[in-house]
Amino acid sequence: MTILLYDLVGRDTARPFSPHCWKAAMALAHKGLDISTVPTRFLEVPTVEGGVSKLVPVIRDGEKVVADSFAIALYLNGAYPERPTLFSGDGGKAMARFIERWSQLTIHPYVTTAAIMDLHAMQDEANAAYFRQNREQRFGKRLEEVMAARDAGLGAFRAWLEPFRSTLAYQPFIGGQSPLFADYIIFGALQWARIASPYRLLDDSDVVAQWFERCLDLHDGLGRKVAAAAAAA
Repeated sequence: MTILLYDLVGRDTARPFSPHCWKAAMALAHKGLDISTVPTRFLEVPTVEGGVSKLVPVIRDGEKVVADSFAIALYLNGAYPERPTLFSGDGGKAMARFIERWSQLTIHPYVTTAAIMDLHAMQDEANAAYFRQNREQRFGKRLEEVMAARDAGLGAFRAWLEPFRSTLAYQPFIGGQSPLFADYIIFGALQWARIASPYRLLDDSDVVAQWFERCLDLHDGLGRKVAAAAAAA
């Protein structure tokens, strides 16, 4: 049976950008499951599956509805144990939870700073108005003021990745010789930036950038099926 994935999009339904939805998409691909995506804009999220969640991703697998990327990964690992593991045991689950917290407290804030105006530009008129109002209320400043800090913050962002960089000196993925859900957590954050904005977060020589390229190639190049954001002409 095909699993439905409600996937966050902007004006262009072929450019899903949410880091959390990408985590879920990669987890589903890791398990080799058939999926059908449901393009969903910000203002449509409250209607998904009768309002089951304020956020996407949400999946429907037969009669089962699951919200939240981590909960989805846990569900898939339990429901399809005969397929490749997303965690490789309870230790892998605990490791992935740490990676999730680290990513959302370090990578996500800077990607938001770097890409916020590009994310706004991806929306249609109604969703752009919602995005601006919601984010400006959250940050207490205009979107333009949020983005103004990105150049000054780039060096610190790259420095924050040093523990990850050091880990990649030992192994090609966080999961070891092959990826686990922990890899998809960080991949989702960087894929969010790649799709939303042409702003360069990493140099090509950075081992984190090289790891990201490996992740883009996973699952028949799933990540590459959405092109990187192009710079304005």
